[in-house]
Amino acid sequence: MTTLKFMLAYSNKAINIIKNKTHVIYIKRTLLLSRLPVFKRADGKSIILGRQSSSQSTTAEKGEDSFLKWFLLLIPATTFALGTWQVRRRQWKLQLIDDLKSLTTAEPIPVPIDLFELNDLEYRRVRVRGHYDHSKELYILPRSPVDPEKEAREAGRLSSSGETGANVITPFHCTDLGITILVNRGYVPRQKIKPETRMKGQVEGEVEIVGVVRLTEIRKPFVPHNDMERNRWHYRDLEAMSSVTGAEPIFIDADFASTIPGGPIGGQTRVTLRNEHMQYIMTWYGLCAATSYMWYAKFIKKIKL
Repeated sequence: MTTLKFMLAYSNKAINIIKNKTHVIYIKRTLLLSRLPVFKRADGKSIILGRQSSSQSTTAEKGEDSFLKWFLLLIPATTFALGTWQVRRRQWKLQLIDDLKSLTTAEPIPVPIDLFELNDLEYRRVRVRGHYDHSKELYILPRSPVDPEKEAREAGRLSSSGETGANVITPFHCTDLGITILVNRGYVPRQKIKPETRMKGQVEGEVEIVGVVRLTEIRKPFVPHNDMERNRWHYRDLEAMSSVTGAEPIFIDADFASTIPGGPIGGQTRVTLRNEHMQYIMTWYGLCAATSYMWYAKFIKKIKL
């Protein structure tokens, strides 16, 4: 008890000394705080701690608002840049489609033997003369027929029906070049895949055909592997097809004019060039306009959103 009384007495004495010696003034407040301490500096000026803290808080809030203001401006700026990029992409895609159309409608040229030269000639029209070897047919399936007129009219877009079948790949010995190549004669429905069901279309003798050069394909995800033993091919693997038939790894799609009554339907070249850039342009520029207005309303006109 004696110790406790001593500590209380010492505390009261310390409080009285602080009040008398440190020039602390208590000012009554009618708002949130009942008292705000005011300190006098050596030069005689007073500092109100509560007001100083409020001022610092206001300055910090202004700094945060300024950072947020310019940071959010990145959203309309970025969407505008993406829209402009899609405009350029669309111009490039339209030019590519025009170039492809000119290749598939150009005057046919002889097939070059140099494989390195062929790598630069995909979709180029070529002309060959020779005869088919129907005993070594290959079948790429499942496939749906392409409407040649619509394919040419839409410059590379796909057109297909619910019907499925196969594309018939036949070795073709070129008499003028002395080599054997692979020719996609065209589409046959499922019930006509076997050669004996379409004997009228198994043309004999020397013929001249026009087609477009095609290169080998890389197997895409979820596409089955080729089954060489069962003669079921799902993608164009020229090395494997050449090893099975003994032909050179040169492949052309015969055009529609090569179609023989009762045989495969030619002109089955599919050109898969998607051109959806206009949709992307509208999307990005629309987002740019919307976010620009929201930024202007929030930070310039000070409208509550």
